[in-house]
Amino acid sequence: MATDDHEPRIAVYLDYENLAIGARENLGRPFDFGPVADALAERGRVITRKAYADWSYFDSDRRMLTRHQVELIDIPQKMGGSRKNAADIKMAIDAIELALERDYISTFVICTGDSDLSPLVQKLRELDRQVIGVGVRQSTSKLLPPACDEFMFYDNLVSDTDDTDDPTSSNSNDNEDRPKPKAGIGIVTSTLAGLSSSSNTVRSSTLKRALLRKDPTFSEAELGFRNFTGLLADLADKGLVELNGTGDPEVTLSGTSVTEVDELLSTLVTQEGPIALTGLKTALRKRDPDFSERNLGYRNFGSFVTAAEARGVIKVTGKLDGRMVSAPEKRRRT
Repeated sequence: MATDDHEPRIAVYLDYENLAIGARENLGRPFDFGPVADALAERGRVITRKAYADWSYFDSDRRMLTRHQVELIDIPQKMGGSRKNAADIKMAIDAIELALERDYISTFVICTGDSDLSPLVQKLRELDRQVIGVGVRQSTSKLLPPACDEFMFYDNLVSDTDDTDDPTSSNSNDNEDRPKPKAGIGIVTSTLAGLSSSSNTVRSSTLKRALLRKDPTFSEAELGFRNFTGLLADLADKGLVELNGTGDPEVTLSGTSVTEVDELLSTLVTQEGPIALTGLKTALRKRDPDFSERNLGYRNFGSFVTAAEARGVIKVTGKLDGRMVSAPEKRRRT
C-alpha cells in the first residue's frame, strides 16, 4: 500500500529513567512502550525511536524496547557526574540535530515528565514542529503539558485492570520473539476511535494504513475476509461501524453499541450496588459474554470506564488500589 505523503512523520525520544521509575512508583507496574507505540501509530508514521538511560540499571527492559524497534542510547553513570543531566542533554542535542537535518519530520514525541526538558519542547515548536508529550501523571511536572501541542498521560494509555482474558489483546510475552497478529476485530475499532479523535474524516485507506503501522502482521484474510472492504462491511452489518460513500468510504464508529452497553452498565451498578473496579469487567461479562471494550473503540478497559463516568453512567470513587464503581447519586435515588 502506498504511503500517504500528507501523513505526519514522527520521531520519538524517551527519557527512560523518568518513565520507568514513574510507572513503577505510581502505577505499580513496569513501563511498557507498546501502548505508546499503538497511540502514535494512529497519528502518523514513526520514523525513529530512541530511549536514553544507563542501561545497566534497566537491563530487564532492554528486550521489551528492542521488540518495539527502539534504539537504546546508553548514558553510563560517571563518578562525580549526573547521569540524569547527561541523558537530558544528549536527548536534547539529538532531537534538535534531527529537526535541523530532516525537515520532513513534522512531529516530535518527548516521553518524559521532567520540566527540565521544557526548553527542548519550546525550541522544537520554534522550529515549527508539533510536539507531543507523554508522561506518567503523578511524576509529570505541571509546567510540561502546557508547553506541548498535545500531552498524553501514560496512565490513560494502559488498562487499569488486567485485560489478559480479552481475546483481542495483543500478545506481549517476552518469551516469544516472533511477532504475532492481534486477533479479533478489536484492533480495527480501537484504531478507528484513535483516528477519529484527531481527524474529522477517516477513510478506509487511512484506517488500513494505521492498522499496518500498529501491527505490520495485520491481515483481514486471517479474520476470514477476502479484502479490507469485506471486513468493514461485516462490521457495518454488526452495527459496530458506519460506512459512507463507495470506493474509499468514510468510516465512523456506530453510536448504537455504546448506548446498549451504557444501559447494561447502568443496570448492573444500580441493581448490584458498588462494585470493585477490578471486578467490573468480569461482572459485565457475566451479563454479556461478548462484551469487549475494544469492539466499542476503546484502547483498554480503563479508557472505557473513564468515558462511561464522563457520560454520567457511573461514578468512580476511592484510591488507586481500592476504587469502587457505583451509580450516580441521582440514579440511585430513582
